[in-house]
Amino acid sequence: MKTASQRRSPAEKGACRPDRLRSTVQSLAKGFRILEVFGPEREELTLSEVAVAAGLDSGTAYRMLNTLVDLGYVDRVPDSRRFRLNLKVLDLGFHAIARYDLRAIVRPALRKLVNETSEAASFGVLNGAEVLYVERVRAGVARLSVDIRLGTTVPAHQSIIGHAILAFLPAGELQRLAALPQRQTLSARQRIEWQDIGTALAAIREAGYALRAATLSEGLRILAVPVRDADGIAIGAISIAAPAGRGTEDEFRALALDPAQTAARDIARALEASGSIGTSP
Repeated sequence: MKTASQRRSPAEKGACRPDRLRSTVQSLAKGFRILEVFGPEREELTLSEVAVAAGLDSGTAYRMLNTLVDLGYVDRVPDSRRFRLNLKVLDLGFHAIARYDLRAIVRPALRKLVNETSEAASFGVLNGAEVLYVERVRAGVARLSVDIRLGTTVPAHQSIIGHAILAFLPAGELQRLAALPQRQTLSARQRIEWQDIGTALAAIREAGYALRAATLSEGLRILAVPVRDADGIAIGAISIAAPAGRGTEDEFRALALDPAQTAARDIARALEASGSIGTSP
């Protein structure tokens, strides 16, 4: 059996180097590692499951969980030995989102896009090595086979919206993101590693958009367009999801590409005018 130290990612091991210890608070880092082990596929976990996933001994995990329970970020599941995140965790992300007022800027463009295509549209930004969905507009009351809500995160290297962003980042930034701890979603239709996406990113850079079958759910086709700053660097992306059986790929492209690109330009101009997100890498 691997020790807690062996289970840690290279980035986590690096965080514990002696030259880093003087300038970091390891107990705080451990607390965030516990918060990060919860996700869509792991909504409720036992103490032992948390300890293994976070690479901590059970005693440390127990103390951290109790502290997070006391602070209101984690709840004990009634009549069980399991824990789950409290909605208070969302406050952390939404405080950051509110600082940029992204939703107010993005929402009008997404609504117009949905009116023109009658398909669901979302806007996401990078949050570390993952895409954070900050706005979503659905077409009518129809539900798709994937449940994307505000605050949902997906690994950037596994998702089409993530590829649309990554394709328009500087090479140095891609290398930095690739070195971060990576999450593989259990719902992925196939396992995708960072080293697998170079060809896809090159094709997206050439075309200016991504269009293919969804990587994280069955029966959907996704079109994703980057929202780029004045220097051509992606600051987010729009994605449009449609049932694959509704038409051919060419028909979907003809319906959605021009409106999506227009929405991306409108959002980029609005962000630049508001000063919400800088225009330099």
